[in-house]
Amino acid sequence: MTPRTIFEPDHEIFRAAVRKFFRAEVTPHVDRWRHQGVVDREIFLKAGEHGYLLMWAPEQYGGLGVDDMRYEQIVQEENFRHGDPGLCLTLHSRVVAPYIGQHGTDAQKQRWLPAAVRGEKILAVAMSEPAAGSDLAGMQARAEEHDDHWVLSGSKTYISNGLLADLVVVAARTGRGADRAIGLFVVEEGMAGFRRGRKLDKLGLDAQDTAEMFFDGVVVPKHNVLGDPTHGFRYLTHALAVERLQIAIGAIAHAQVAFDVTLEFVKQRTAFGRPIGTFQDPRFRMARMRAELDVMQSHVDHCVMLANAGALSAEVASGAKMLATELEGRVIDDCLQLHGGAGYMEEYRISRMYRDARVTRIFGGTSEIMAEIIGRRLGLDERRLTR
Repeated sequence: MTPRTIFEPDHEIFRAAVRKFFRAEVTPHVDRWRHQGVVDREIFLKAGEHGYLLMWAPEQYGGLGVDDMRYEQIVQEENFRHGDPGLCLTLHSRVVAPYIGQHGTDAQKQRWLPAAVRGEKILAVAMSEPAAGSDLAGMQARAEEHDDHWVLSGSKTYISNGLLADLVVVAARTGRGADRAIGLFVVEEGMAGFRRGRKLDKLGLDAQDTAEMFFDGVVVPKHNVLGDPTHGFRYLTHALAVERLQIAIGAIAHAQVAFDVTLEFVKQRTAFGRPIGTFQDPRFRMARMRAELDVMQSHVDHCVMLANAGALSAEVASGAKMLATELEGRVIDDCLQLHGGAGYMEEYRISRMYRDARVTRIFGGTSEIMAEIIGRRLGLDERRLTR
């Protein structure tokens, strides 16, 4: 494995503490969580006690004021190695909470961030709809403005943390016709007209509580609106760059773990009187995977440093997400193949890793949407070239 150069001694000390936390507080519960279809709420509280949630949040809101994405990267990597991808700590901390941190008023931050830092309030974001997934412009949920409130109506689906969430950042149209005006509304547990649908059965991510949500004339006070209620599209697209980088971080971490699990397997499993890893095809497959993982890890690490510098562009994040998730799929598929029949058995970790990995090429924007974003940034946009 190529040495990684972005981490400093403080990061390695932090990694050792995080690894100890996951081994003690997460690993023993993974099988039960996957069976029950949702993680325990208490794990968010425990992560909050250790300071692992919203580390970027300023101290006046209960955070550590450490806006270095490498720390979040370490939490993700240790979760994929010693925990489970269905535990959505990063979604809570680095995807949803920044909408409040970047667009909320001081009063809103005081209301919501400290409880999120402590893990007392779990966060989710509701963008996807039954008829509009990656296409934000196809959103149908609407909010109508009244004197001191908005009335929110519509439905959302594929919402991670959907059953556990206490606060949901909901995207809804606030303009008319083709107007892209979108607002971000913080819907709180207990608001009249807000209800959760069924927990969705999925191919993988068994421990993740993915659910539907319905908003039937929900009265949302104006002090629950984030920023300008017509600028939500811009807020969403800006935040998606970081979200896609988080997916890339998780994808390469997942693939690295699959490689390590398989390397151990092919050294121990024998066929025709010798370890299967010593045959040419398995040996060459492992060698190629090692090289590809090293290259992709270096690029993802570079993107993390770009994000720290405020220089991560939408196309670079899209490229990292597209290539990391596609590599994840290829690596885990090869790793399952090298396990032979054992790889198809649920008792072997690689089996559930195979199922868990498939969605990463879909959520946060499909690979096809990622390619579209990159292509348009290259100037290959028919709206411009055919004028």
